[in-house]
Amino acid sequence: MNPRLPYLREKTSKLTSSPGVYIMKDREGAVIYIGKAKNLKNRVTSYFRENPDHTPKVAAMVSHVNDYDFIVTDSEYEALVLECSLIKQHKPKYNILLKDDKGYHYIRISDEDYPRITSEKNTKQPGRYLGPYTSSTVAKEAVDEANRVFMLPTCRRVFPRDMGKGRPCLNYHIKNCMGVCRGKISRESYLEAVEQAVDFIRSGSAGSVERMEREMNDAAEALDFEKAALLRDRISAVKRAAEKQKIMNSGVDSADVIAAAEYYGGIYVSVLMYRENRLFDKAVFELSSSGEDILGQFMEQYYHGRTDIPKTVVTDHIPEEAPLIEELLEHQSGRKVKLHVPQKGRLLELLRLAKNNSAEYAALQNDRTGREVIALEELGKSLGLSKPPRYIEAYDISNLSSESMVAGMIVFEDGRPLKKAYKRFTVKEQELQNDYGSMREVLKRRLMHIVEGEGDEYFTRTPDLILLDGGKGHVNAVAPLLRELGLDIPLFGMVKDNKHRTRAIATGGGEIQINGLKSAFSLVTQIQDEVHRYSVAFMHSKHKKKTYASELQTVRGIGEKKAARLMLKYKTRENLLQASPQELANTAGVNADTAAELWSLLHNE
Repeated sequence: MNPRLPYLREKTSKLTSSPGVYIMKDREGAVIYIGKAKNLKNRVTSYFRENPDHTPKVAAMVSHVNDYDFIVTDSEYEALVLECSLIKQHKPKYNILLKDDKGYHYIRISDEDYPRITSEKNTKQPGRYLGPYTSSTVAKEAVDEANRVFMLPTCRRVFPRDMGKGRPCLNYHIKNCMGVCRGKISRESYLEAVEQAVDFIRSGSAGSVERMEREMNDAAEALDFEKAALLRDRISAVKRAAEKQKIMNSGVDSADVIAAAEYYGGIYVSVLMYRENRLFDKAVFELSSSGEDILGQFMEQYYHGRTDIPKTVVTDHIPEEAPLIEELLEHQSGRKVKLHVPQKGRLLELLRLAKNNSAEYAALQNDRTGREVIALEELGKSLGLSKPPRYIEAYDISNLSSESMVAGMIVFEDGRPLKKAYKRFTVKEQELQNDYGSMREVLKRRLMHIVEGEGDEYFTRTPDLILLDGGKGHVNAVAPLLRELGLDIPLFGMVKDNKHRTRAIATGGGEIQINGLKSAFSLVTQIQDEVHRYSVAFMHSKHKKKTYASELQTVRGIGEKKAARLMLKYKTRENLLQASPQELANTAGVNADTAAELWSLLHNE
């Protein structure tokens, strides 16, 4: 508990109710958190009140607050702008901080007689620059497409020095280059083509075509048919490129598509920027902290100070402070900006694409696959968990009537089987077949290892999620046990259909349908199939041993206990066959005649 709380409460009791920004500081005076408020007194009081219901992140921040400053503003919007500015300036530990996945990239138009268009990592060389772009791939693709469409040279020849020296390269012959090296292209015509290419990169195909069509008509009216034909060919090339883009990005004029993926404390946000029916740029950010309304906090910081604001921002849900964010976007762009959650169509497809981008980046950073990241996030959200379940235990009961009643426990960590943590249980307390009673018995024995802290590293570890192979009856049989032991572990069942295929997730009172969540459904199916396989294999193994032990008891002098000794030591029939009569006699504790009869039985079966 923070010993400064009495002082902080006293200070806050005199705080103004106006909008503003509050600045939390630690004992060294370092800024650790910056927030905005419509009512400063109410907001700051919520941090220091008695018996607070804080998230772990907020509780950790409050425990380090030594004092705070505040700045009063005229409106909540002004508080938002000031908050964003101060966060970028101070980079407080407990705020959402954006970490770009890579450096910036640029498109360079070189400063020479016959300029070249290239993609660059910096702006050190002389020339004009477009950008910055956060994606090197987008910058390079834009350059490649512009050079190809406008047939600009990409070779290493220097013009006009190398004009007329040597034959044109392959690019000229396959019509990817206008052939400046032949010496038949004037500098004026070349510069015009470069400017059209730059215009194409900046404004996309629609604007470029419109401008070139005007120039083509003007050239035709002036009887400059050679120039008109050249422009006609360029317009055709731009339209062909646009058709290719249109197949990929149809229906997206001006939009940012934003989606996040969460992976065990890390939040990864992908932004796909579409302008003029094409992917203009993309970026992935890793958030260094987490908290409530992650999307809203990200958007506030991401768009603060930006001038390239799209007409639409596409997300998977509307942030809590959507009106304030829209006001920020409209103020900076000078026009109406819409926050949109698509339900179907092309925008929904692009939202899924952005989500996959975020998941793949999260997977790359954590040595996992994008599908595993999405599966765990989908599963966590569908079950109402606060975070994706990293460590999952699953249980299944298997038996043949009342014989060989066993259970299997499997573990999935980070979406993959952790086989060294698997456990097998023999049901001991149930004399008759009773799946509910057996499940409760097995879970009690397993959970006591957590309560008492005894066992190996896997038995003493508390899972993030427990799944039972069964419906609500199994869940209701085990749920009271968790309460009795004081354990707060999410518990659900895995329900199968009449063809023994995964159908839904069971709660204590109903079912949660997950067949619409492809990745989560696939993961649960994999878990259910694996735990069933594991428990059935153990049951068959145990039943086989029990049957074989019964056969050993047909030898006079070999009873249940002596047969058990033999099976315990040798475990398999193959091992028993390797034992000598004397070794059998020593293990079972029988005389030489009985051992000889036993040996004969084994070898004559």
